[in-house]
Amino acid sequence: MTIQSLQTRANGLAADARSLDALKLQAGQNTPGAIKEAARQFESLFMRELVKSMREATMKSGLFDSAAGDLGQDLLDGQLAVQLSGQPGGLSDMIARQLSLQMQGSRDMPSAAPAPVPASPQPASPQPGAAAPTSSQTSFVARHADVAARIERASGIPASFLLGQAGHESGWGRQEIRNANGTTSHNLFGIKAGAGWKGPVAEVTTTEFINGAPQKTVARFRAYGSYEESFRDFARLITQSPRYANTTRQLASVQGYANSLQSSGYATDPEYATKLSRAINMTLRVQRAQA
Repeated sequence: MTIQSLQTRANGLAADARSLDALKLQAGQNTPGAIKEAARQFESLFMRELVKSMREATMKSGLFDSAAGDLGQDLLDGQLAVQLSGQPGGLSDMIARQLSLQMQGSRDMPSAAPAPVPASPQPASPQPGAAAPTSSQTSFVARHADVAARIERASGIPASFLLGQAGHESGWGRQEIRNANGTTSHNLFGIKAGAGWKGPVAEVTTTEFINGAPQKTVARFRAYGSYEESFRDFARLITQSPRYANTTRQLASVQGYANSLQSSGYATDPEYATKLSRAINMTLRVQRAQA
């Protein structure tokens, strides 16, 4: 179909949206003339709807209203839309430029490939002479790996972050918070029992940093019925408390996550972010070795 025939079709069928089918087919061939004419026809249809809306908003006297008059007015509006479209610098020029860019982009686009899978957090490159995982670290990660994986699926917090933080807070299971009778509180994250906590409590002597100086103090910590309860409560705290809103946006970065927790006041230790990052990176190395 030639550009002249397209022009004739556009003028003759300005009120017929079906004429766009041939125009879109020709525009798909990415010839400048066809794209320009398709854009002009798009503009004419837009102008037709605009004129129609203006006409409907105008109050009629009713004296000369008839079906024939309405049809004649509709045809006249269609031809008026054709005359208004295609002006230099108008809407059709913008449409034509957009169509040309889209055609060029689709031609240059490589064949579709599977969407990349977001990468899991990776440990920093081990420094020369870095300590190898200890047996307690390895056994701790293996022991709680299944629970951490379930909590990751439920909360979005990487299992490596959960395991690294639980390991750091509990001395990799060797320094767990215990109840008065010596049994474990299952509190692996050092979460304290504030005024809103209604569950059991374990009171222990702990070290807090006040004005940068370590001081011994007795604190109340939450006690749970199982380690899984501890993991779930920690994930709920991080994902639901406004205090840690920024932390949930740092789950792709070990250092970003650790820094955000410290700045949010999770711990009073001024070196907490550095120590936590080290624990998480150790966990990632253990997970790679156990995979």
